Amino acid sequence: MSEQTPEIRSILATDCGSTTTKAILIEKRGDEYHLVVRGEAPTTVEAPVEDVTAGVINAITEVEELAGRKLLKDGQILKPQQGDAGTDLYISTSSAGGGLQMMVAGVVRNLTAESAERAALGAGAIVMDVIASNDKRLPHEKIERIRHLRPDMVLLSGGIDGGTTSHVAELAEIIEAANPKPRLGVTYELPVIYAGNKDASEVVGERLGDKMALEVVDNLRPVLERENLMPTRLKIQDQFLEHVMAHAPGYKKLISWTDAPIMPTPGAVGAIMQTIAAQQNIEVVGVDIGGATTDVFSVFKNQEGEAIFNRTVSANLGMSYSISNVLVEAGMENVLRWVPFDIDVGDLGNRIKNKMIRPTTIPQALEELIIEGAIAREALRLAFDQHKQLAVELRGVQQQRTISEAFSQSETGATLVDMLSLDLIVGSGGVLSHAPRRSQAMLMMIDAFQPEGVTHLAVDSIFMMPQLGVLAQVNEAAATQVFERDCLIHLGTCIAPVGVASPGDVGVTITGDLTETVPFGELRLYLLGVGEKARVTIQPQRRLDMGAGQGQSVEAEVEGGVVGLVVDTRGRPLEVSTASTERVALLKKWFEALDVYPEIARSE
Repeated sequence: MSEQTPEIRSILATDCGSTTTKAILIEKRGDEYHLVVRGEAPTTVEAPVEDVTAGVINAITEVEELAGRKLLKDGQILKPQQGDAGTDLYISTSSAGGGLQMMVAGVVRNLTAESAERAALGAGAIVMDVIASNDKRLPHEKIERIRHLRPDMVLLSGGIDGGTTSHVAELAEIIEAANPKPRLGVTYELPVIYAGNKDASEVVGERLGDKMALEVVDNLRPVLERENLMPTRLKIQDQFLEHVMAHAPGYKKLISWTDAPIMPTPGAVGAIMQTIAAQQNIEVVGVDIGGATTDVFSVFKNQEGEAIFNRTVSANLGMSYSISNVLVEAGMENVLRWVPFDIDVGDLGNRIKNKMIRPTTIPQALEELIIEGAIAREALRLAFDQHKQLAVELRGVQQQRTISEAFSQSETGATLVDMLSLDLIVGSGGVLSHAPRRSQAMLMMIDAFQPEGVTHLAVDSIFMMPQLGVLAQVNEAAATQVFERDCLIHLGTCIAPVGVASPGDVGVTITGDLTETVPFGELRLYLLGVGEKARVTIQPQRRLDMGAGQGQSVEAEVEGGVVGLVVDTRGRPLEVSTASTERVALLKKWFEALDVYPEIARSE
């Protein structure tokens, strides 16, 4: 494929989601690739159609009409491009049928089992449960749990190479006894990937080799000090294609059409995040907030300077199907702190329940839009908190200890998420990508993630990161060019010192291309357009830190966007008053500063 890459003139890519199939057409114009058009159609994996390719053809038909060029012939994609007809490359991602649902098992919950969880999440899976030798469940409880959940795939890990094999053998026995039946039918063997102590592979093979589709890969934790997740992630995606997707309606036909392996949608989003982070040598956080789940992706450097990719999925935090869960987890008070008017708690609860009953509706009134924004802030905050707990330095490395101590250990490793070193936050999902005003999306992300230091913010305009992620596997230049030019909408940069000072004190003094003194507790917007850059020196007051230490100045180049440059001296951590009158006044002031809801100002 790489030899043909320079000759690729056009690329057709689809993303088969659980409800909608999206198609995009990319063309090479001159030396660069550009997005031409985008089409979509309902996904057709369920009854009455039960053939995913029908939805794909419908989405491509819309692209044909919008682009004014022929892409299909007799229900097939026309390849390669001939004149103005057809396309040189067709690729796809998929999360139809609920995506890839996995269970992972490891010996020690905070060591190998956690590494296994990171491997599965990074491959684009939803992790249904994590089973560990030390998770305090009895064997029969673990067996019942596996049978009940019916995962698409199981990942078994445990032990460093050359270590003890008995605990891995016990886990293999539990999986053997459970003998779970696959979710998408009983006509094929359940895929099991073993990525543990190589000395135990024989005993695992004896237990599971005849009953399940067992694949053995390199140990994902060969020594305590190192993770080796990539072989496991690649094998998960292979098995997803070969076993899970091959038994979903119409996927065999779709697989025969594609020029690269179909990737799980979240795995593809992770791939484009990693590509961008590596190309630009930056640290990145990405979020996709959906109706039922919120995915968070990050690339941060560890103490050795290696770029470490992590993904978490908060399966109970979303804006429609899971909206009541957000309310339960965040608490009514935390949602209310983002609402700039008085509202009865019962009324707020009823509005949220209405959204869950009618999940596909969108806000029709300003109050509904503001309430949705408040819930989105809490969903994003909670999902990011969960992400920080999993994106950690390897546990059990620093101190010497026996295996019994490791079994009882419960302390967490230090999180890799360092907000002061973070360069870019990318938001996607309806509530961010389709916010009526871009300033609404920017403030939602600032309030939820609380960026520190100097951070650039952007949103995915039409959620094409999955297609670009799979494209990056075959043509990295095309993927990154379209990502930068057509996918990202640059909102602007946020300057935010860490710490708390007294209201009215000077927060930061900015000199250079922008000269400004901003008091503590303020939110200020300065116009700096897309592509415009400014060199500034930021001097925080003595109790605040911009990344060089308290009271120490930093120099930075800040980039503008469709919103502009935001200076946020409200403090980190950000505290919002729970007293109604004070809260309403503060929020209105902040919203006015960024021109977020101008209708509020006009209605007074």
